[in-house]
Amino acid sequence: MTIQFDTEKATASAWFRRLRDDIVAAFEALEDSHVTGPLSDAKPARFEVTETKRRSDDGSDAGGGLMSVMRGGRVFEKVGVNVSTVYGTLGERAQNAMAARKGIPGMKDDPRFWASGISLVAHMQNPHVPAVHMNTRMFWTPHAWWFGGGSDLNPCIEYDEDTAHFHAQQQAHLDPHGGEHYPRLKTWADEYFYIPHRHRARGVGGIFMDDHCTGDWQADFALTQDIGRAFLPAYVPLVEKRRLQDWTDADKDTQLVHRGLYAEYNLVYDRGTKFGLETGHDANAVLMSLPPLAKWV
Repeated sequence: MTIQFDTEKATASAWFRRLRDDIVAAFEALEDSHVTGPLSDAKPARFEVTETKRRSDDGSDAGGGLMSVMRGGRVFEKVGVNVSTVYGTLGERAQNAMAARKGIPGMKDDPRFWASGISLVAHMQNPHVPAVHMNTRMFWTPHAWWFGGGSDLNPCIEYDEDTAHFHAQQQAHLDPHGGEHYPRLKTWADEYFYIPHRHRARGVGGIFMDDHCTGDWQADFALTQDIGRAFLPAYVPLVEKRRLQDWTDADKDTQLVHRGLYAEYNLVYDRGTKFGLETGHDANAVLMSLPPLAKWV
């Protein structure tokens, strides 16, 4: 049986674009409102927006999206907010990059796919302001569909109250969908964002899910939307509070070393990075998550 889902795909794609627009506006507003504290005398930054295009092996259209990157701001040293809708056929390596779903019956006979989502990574000027990652996505094949995504906090200088606030907002948005979701997705994030070769987590966790399909598309989409809606209230108050703190050279050094940890994870383990590169998406957009500066000791 072939699953078409044309209406559902269009609805999901439009939602990810609206979420992108809301986040871009909120982040530029943070640049504008930073009028006291470190770097407040600098010029507020703006996103540079680039349209991305993807082509199939035969040269035909295979979708694309928007890559929005803001660099060198008062608050944000580098932040990318990407949204895309891509489609085509999955090669064997791309199928293998889909760790959770590479055994779908019929995929080898009909390897068409469609995917849409938003991906965000923010690296901050002030070492007291935590870095952050968020993404939500929908994936379709003729034989299956599913959602994925989440967000996690990556401070180089940890504050317990910031971690508590971030997780509380996640839980508040997930609990209306069932009390089982937050503890399950929190545990999943703790396991997923772990760096085996360093024997440690890359941050203080958050929520994460992949391969989510209960069979009820509306319910699964609503859960995915609330994962996205949780992001700004979970993160923006932390930025507003910590951006006012002064920092030392030692604080900045701690930040650069922690960014090295972040880069290692994204290049070695992250499934989204692997899948994006294997399916021929714009490499600059896929690697947008890498920090502008990092340090290894």
